[in-house]
Amino acid sequence: MTQKSNAKNLTIFGEELIDENSIRQIENCIGEEDIAVLTADAHYGYGHPIGGAVAYKNHVSLSGVGFDIACGNKAVRTDIRAEEVDIRKVMDEIFSRISFGVGRPNNEPIDHPVLDQIRQANFKPQRKMIDLAAKQLGTVGAGNHFVDLFRDDDGYLWIGVHFGSRGFGHKTTTGFIALSQGAEFGDRVKEGPMNSKPILFDRNSELGQAYIEAMQLAGEYAYAGRDAAVNKVLEILGNPGVTYEVHNHHNFAWEEEHFGENYWVVRKGCTPAFPGQKGFIGATMADTSVIVEGLESELSRKGLYSTVHGAGRVMSRTKAAGKRKWKKVKGGRRKPVIVRKGAVDFDVVRIEVKNKGIQLRGAGPDEAPQCYKRLADVLRHQGETIRVLHLLKPIGVAMAPAGTYDPYKD
Repeated sequence: MTQKSNAKNLTIFGEELIDENSIRQIENCIGEEDIAVLTADAHYGYGHPIGGAVAYKNHVSLSGVGFDIACGNKAVRTDIRAEEVDIRKVMDEIFSRISFGVGRPNNEPIDHPVLDQIRQANFKPQRKMIDLAAKQLGTVGAGNHFVDLFRDDDGYLWIGVHFGSRGFGHKTTTGFIALSQGAEFGDRVKEGPMNSKPILFDRNSELGQAYIEAMQLAGEYAYAGRDAAVNKVLEILGNPGVTYEVHNHHNFAWEEEHFGENYWVVRKGCTPAFPGQKGFIGATMADTSVIVEGLESELSRKGLYSTVHGAGRVMSRTKAAGKRKWKKVKGGRRKPVIVRKGAVDFDVVRIEVKNKGIQLRGAGPDEAPQCYKRLADVLRHQGETIRVLHLLKPIGVAMAPAGTYDPYKD
């Protein structure tokens, strides 16, 4: 196979699994003094491929962090066995008590110290988002975000969640896009096409330092939200003991040392995997997810100690679900009207998932298993950078219902 990239400062895992647009996009993100990585689940994104990591010598990348600041995964193992749980009943309660969908307030509002941090945020525009942050804390969102139950090889029940900083993070990002264009935070501005050059801030500039601080607060908010969702599921289960916990961001930037130099490393759809560091990587609604551990190797160093965050899309949401128009109805709600039928028959998918013994709540054709690569395939291409510690078979999957209006970007 012909090599798709000649960039000497770019490492690609599973090049045959990655489309050329994603490779061209990551090349568009880097300069001569930067280091870039594409993991095997990579696919095209806004200004920066999902599954892409870049170590910037002098900049921090808004585009690399993305709209969903600090999107990430958390998983916990309980001390109860899956066979002891009425999964159908538990999934009904999860879907009822946890709020799924974009813009949704929490059905059961919670308090958390992170809200006080937002009220006193050093970057003052974030203080004005306190009401939004308080209402959405612990909600899950739409797209590929989920609350799942798993059974491991020893029969124990696991809880896994995937989502980020919700509207608080999205508004933080769009506000900094406005600032990058010379407008005021909160002004409506054009975001640009997907193949735009990434928005980079000088790491030592006032704007760059403000972005880093605002991003880190959004990260604390995302951690708090995932903690809240997991705690709610534990409550539904009767508060069993927790014997293992894994929690990571995969849309974030960190200051790190690589090859003896300091960088701001941005990972978009990449799980950090330093030696000994654990990560939870979700598969599709019907496939086995994993807990992995980072390894020390030459390949790990070249890959900036980064690994996949999921299976990676191979079919666009529009192709899978079809084309829709959103029509306003009474009460200010929006209703989807199908313009063109999609490639996925989700009624068939529901039957297939049910036949595997999985309790499915919500979701739609754009999250069907055929929209993704196989997780086992992308993990295999990561080589000696990680090892799998636990295999998690899905037994309950909850996602936002099909037809949820989604103004945000993946």
